Amino acid sequence: MVLTRDYKETIRERMQRDPAFCRELLKDAVEVMIGGEVDLAKILLRDYINASIGFAELGRLTQKSPKSLMRMFSPTGNPQARNLFEIIGLLQAHEGVRLAVRIEKPLAA
Repeated sequence: MVLTRDYKETIRERMQRDPAFCRELLKDAVEVMIGGEVDLAKILLRDYINASIGFAELGRLTQKSPKSLMRMFSPTGNPQARNLFEIIGLLQAHEGVRLAVRIEKPLAA
């Protein structure tokens, strides 16, 4: 029988020992969101939040219920832009980074 590890536990352990991985996960979540893959972005942000700051602390910082925040990042969640950008700002501060957008080669029409 094959033994498997819980995905969330694996992500949490990797984030605890690899700060670069934390930054990349946050960056990837924002990049895919900007690229229009909102559902994937919510999954990545939820994983990042669970493994880093946690929903309880994020709720304290945003003055929102942790359960409400969890629903925002659920597959059926639909966070308002104001909430989403506030949370991304807090996550950047928590990580000690500032994400920036840059223009790359235009996509072919």
